[in-house]
Amino acid sequence: MSASDPSITLYRLQACPYCERVVRVLEDLDLDYTSRFVEPMHSERNVVKRVAGSRPVPAIVDERTGVTMSESANVVEYLESTYGSGLVDGGAD
Repeated sequence: MSASDPSITLYRLQACPYCERVVRVLEDLDLDYTSRFVEPMHSERNVVKRVAGSRPVPAIVDERTGVTMSESANVVEYLESTYGSGLVDGGAD
């Protein structure tokens, strides 16, 4: 990953309301992220299983903190508590 790449990768489905919830929070918090659209068939989401350990989406990988997780409610809570409260300083590297 280069210095200009976003540290957060979001694995998502097209038109998935749970994925869109996470996208809204990422955008509300003004966080740069990379979207990776995955296979609609749960059994074919091997890329998500490789990075997150299971196939549900949305799933995120946050290179900055080392966190990998799935399930929209968990991801939203993580993003808001980590970045919404200013716990991770965007300028420190």
